[in-house]
Amino acid sequence: MLTNQRRIQIEWGDCDAAGTVFFPRYLEYGDACTNALFAKAGLFKPVMLKTYNIIGVPLVDLRARFIIPSDFGDEVVYETSITEWGRSSFTVQHQVFRPDGVLGLEIFEKRVWVTRVAGEGPVTFKSQPIPDEVKQRFTHPTAVSAD
Repeated sequence: MLTNQRRIQIEWGDCDAAGTVFFPRYLEYGDACTNALFAKAGLFKPVMLKTYNIIGVPLVDLRARFIIPSDFGDEVVYETSITEWGRSSFTVQHQVFRPDGVLGLEIFEKRVWVTRVAGEGPVTFKSQPIPDEVKQRFTHPTAVSAD
């Protein structure tokens, strides 16, 4: 299983008045870490969108378990992986470790592989099956070379 690690320095602007990370910032970091995981698999977003004729992998469900807060000046480590594959969706897990190595937060994102539906009304989206070759990049990363 492919996993990506990313170090993030907690800046003053990431924190609330108490000096701890304002919770939406964790979610922004998570989104960036999901993109970094896809890049590590050789699926750079602009190329992936064009290659597979999708408009993205939007978030449709989100769950977080806050264990221990992080503070201004901390350097946290996000460990990101895809823990479940469906036909057209997948679950991303972020484990966020504090400077002392203790798990401080877990985030679970459910995302869907989607394309735009042509029509005259409002913009609508439709899920698409995730190609097996995409899944292979995460489940057997050594079997597929990065682009």
